[in-house]
Order: sequence, then C-alpha cells, then structure tokens
Amino acid sequence: MIGVYCNDESKNAAHLVYYGLYALQHRGQESAGIAANCNGKMDLRKGLGLAGEVFRGETFANFPGNIAIGHVRYSTAGDGSSRSAQPLAATCRLGEIALAHNGNLVNAESLREMLTDEGVIFHTTTDSESILNLICQHGTRGIESGIKNAMSLIKGAYVLVITISDKLIGVRDFYGLHPLCLGKLADEGGYVLASETCALEALDAEFVRDVKPGEIVIIDKEGVHSIEPSRWCKKNLCVFELVYFARPDSIVDGVSVYEFRRKCGMLLARQKKIEADVVMAVPDSGIPAAIGYAEASGIPYGEGLIKNKYMGRTFILPVQEMRDDAVRIKLATIKRNIEEKRLVIIDDSIVRGTTLRRIVKHLRDAGAKEIHVCAASPEVKFSCYFGIDTPHREKLIANQKSPEEICEYLGADSLTYLSEESLREVCGEDLYCKACFDGNYPMEVPIEGLA
Repeated sequence: MIGVYCNDESKNAAHLVYYGLYALQHRGQESAGIAANCNGKMDLRKGLGLAGEVFRGETFANFPGNIAIGHVRYSTAGDGSSRSAQPLAATCRLGEIALAHNGNLVNAESLREMLTDEGVIFHTTTDSESILNLICQHGTRGIESGIKNAMSLIKGAYVLVITISDKLIGVRDFYGLHPLCLGKLADEGGYVLASETCALEALDAEFVRDVKPGEIVIIDKEGVHSIEPSRWCKKNLCVFELVYFARPDSIVDGVSVYEFRRKCGMLLARQKKIEADVVMAVPDSGIPAAIGYAEASGIPYGEGLIKNKYMGRTFILPVQEMRDDAVRIKLATIKRNIEEKRLVIIDDSIVRGTTLRRIVKHLRDAGAKEIHVCAASPEVKFSCYFGIDTPHREKLIANQKSPEEICEYLGADSLTYLSEESLREVCGEDLYCKACFDGNYPMEVPIEGLA
C-alpha cells in the first residue's frame, strides 16, 4: 500500500505509485490498483493480477494527478473478485474519495449490519468498504472528523491511505498492528506514505519517520500535519511482519527485518546442537535466518533449493490447492549440494505444514542423507484476525499435532522450533502482537479465535 503527494501540481503521481507497488508486490499478488487524484477528481484503475500485469502497456501520460494511492491485495476478508480489488472509491458530501486498506477488522460483520440497516448499499464483500462508508457518513464536519469518528467505531487492524480534495492522508490503528512510514521525495518534491521502507528506496525518497499508532497524517500544500491519537495507545506490531511478511531490506518501526531474522537463526542454532554438513534455507524469507544459523553453528551455509523468480509467495495464495500446485514449479533442487549430505533446513515458520512436507520430499528424492527442519519462529497455534492469513485453528498443524508428530508428518529426521523465550530475546521490549504463537490477543476477537 502506498500514497504519493507531489508538490508540483503538473507532476504525475500515478507512475511513482506504480514503481512503489512493484517494490511492495510481495505483500499481495491477487490484484493491484491505483487511484489518481487530479484536482479532486478520481481516476481509478484496478484489476486481478500483479501490478505489472494490471498496468501492462500503461504509459501513465493519460493518468494525471499530483496525488495518487495504490494497493496490492492479499485477501484475508471478502472474495477475490476484481470488484473487491483496491483502492475503493466513492462520491459523498465531502467530494470524491479513494481509500486503500491493509489489515482486518474484528467487528466487520456488526459494522456491515449497522450500515445496511441505515440504508447503505455495499458493492463488495471486503471490510474495507465499511471503513469508507463510515468516513463518508460521519464526515459532516470535514474529512478529519469523518476519520476520527470512523476510528472510534472500527475495531481491529487497519492502516489506511486516503486521498480526497487536495490531500493525501495516512492512518494507523491504535495498536500499530501493521506498519506505515512517511518519506520525502528527493527530486520531485513531496511526500510518500508506504507500508514498508523498501518502497521509499524504489522512489529515491528519504525516510522521515514511522507513523505512530493512532496517528492521522494529513499532507497538502501546507506540508505534513499530524493529528495525535485521541486515546492512549500501546504499540503491538504484528511480529509476523518481521518473521515473514516484510521484505528483508525494509526497516519496520526501527527494526531491520534482515537483522531480526538473522538473530532468530542464531538463537535457533544455540538452542540445540545438530550434527550436519550444510545449512540450507527455504527461499526467500528463510535465507537471513539460515545465514544466522550457519554463523552461530559453524556449519557451512549452502544453496540447495532454487526458487523460480517468476513465482509468487505460496503462503499468500488464496486457497490450499493453489499453494500445493505452486510448490511443484516454485522450487528446484541442486542435487550436487544435497546428495549424501546431512541437511539443516531453515524455514521462517510452519503454518499448515503442507508446503514444507513437499520440500522435504524434494530433498529426499535429491539424495539427502538426513534432513533436520528448523523453524525460525515458535509454533503457530492460534488464528490471526488482524490481516495475516493463518487459518482457523483446526488447520494449523501445531494446534493439532505434537512436534514429534509434525516431524513424522514432514518426513524429517528432527524438528526444532525457535522457543518463545528466544523470540522474546530478539524482540526486546514487549511491543509486538505474538497472538499467533501464544494466544494473547491485544483486543477481543471472534469467539472461534479462542476455541
């Protein structure tokens, strides 16, 4: 998710957003969209597929506006149809408005019922449309009051980028569950709001700061204006952002994603001594942890699995059948580095276990002598309701099986998880939501989340 504001009104912000979406493509692969704001008039273009596919052949010369927002979708609520692709746009008493949302609402159902009772007609199945409707409905005294009132009603995880009139607006929920950063354009003059700092680098923008939990940032011709949260906030950044979701070169709330994963790998090696010939990663998110493991253990790091760079991330494909099919063509083995070797295989996490099981079989077929699987995070036992697609608990392998049973299911010789104590050591201050590991949610969640 990204928003760009160019100070020069003759500049085209949409092409900058397009480059930013390329940098953020790892955050969603189902659909992509851009809304350009030209003097308060919205031009919205979106579709199913990657950003490069949706905007193939687009020159952006006919996509004017010095303000634009963009979104790549990884659906955790609503269907995967093109109508649920973002950004979403509407016309209300405030004018034309476009909104993009990252996260999940835990009270989406009750909000939808309330709005439907009040005569609102929904055009999508996504919870993001409820946010847009609430802002429009409660914006009688301006966009600021509309956003504040909406924030008082919605519960869950949400990061928003909004454009209306001559403004670009960023919003982060009171828990700061997902990241949002502010950057300054170097040559163009203007500002960027983005989910990750890797998008700033793609636009040659300078990092200014992270948007704080509960903060509203408004950017217009006067510059950047901050509205502080209306209530007490405690940051609970989703730890899965650092474990898996964010790109390794990003800095999330002051934490290097690469260094976080590398330290997890180092601590994993110190937990249990394994006799092996080589350490290998499940690419790409497992690579930093594997490097850290190799450094701490003294076992050489080597490549054994080669990722097809034209394949996306299997975890964020919408259905299990698609994930299974994708694994077949996503990873190939370097048999020379595997045959008759005792392998330590590092993955970032184990959620369902189906992908890793296939990988272990690939390595067995390539002649591995022993396979010791290590997960650079604790056991995922609880569902996430805040925008990471860990499924209902009965589909989480660690919730249904013991580590010994999981090891047997995977076909591995041993299985080691990063302990919760080690994770706390890496995290430092208790500023993270780790509910998927420990079940301690920062707010009330649907009852099935506690079952």
